[in-house]
Amino acid sequence: MIAFMIFLFLFICVILMVLNFFISKKSILDREKSSSFECGFDSLSLSRLPFSIHFYLIGILFLVFDIEVIFLLPMINLFKILNFYIWVYLSLIILMILYLGLEFEKFEGSLKWIF
Repeated sequence: MIAFMIFLFLFICVILMVLNFFISKKSILDREKSSSFECGFDSLSLSRLPFSIHFYLIGILFLVFDIEVIFLLPMINLFKILNFYIWVYLSLIILMILYLGLEFEKFEGSLKWIF
C-alpha cells in the first residue's frame, strides 16, 4: 500500500512537471513585458537594484533562532512533570545552545555589516 502511494505521488509529480513544461513556453515577446517601463521611453538606469546579502543572512538567523525559541515552549509543560532542578538544568542547556550559536555567528562574521 505504501509503495503504491509513493508511486502515485511520483506519477502525479511527473505529470504536473510535464504539463508545466508544455504550458509555460516563454517567447521572445515576454522579454518586452518583463522590462521596465518609464512613460514610453527606454529607462536610463536599471530598475532592479542589487540587494545586500546581509539582509538575507539576518533573516535566516532570525528564523533559526525563532525556531529554537519555539523549542523552549514545551518547557512550560515540562515544569509540571519534572523536578525543578532538572527543569532549570534542561532550560539552561537549551539557552546555552542558543547563546553558543549566536557567538558562533558573531565569530564567523555573519553579523558584521561592513565588508
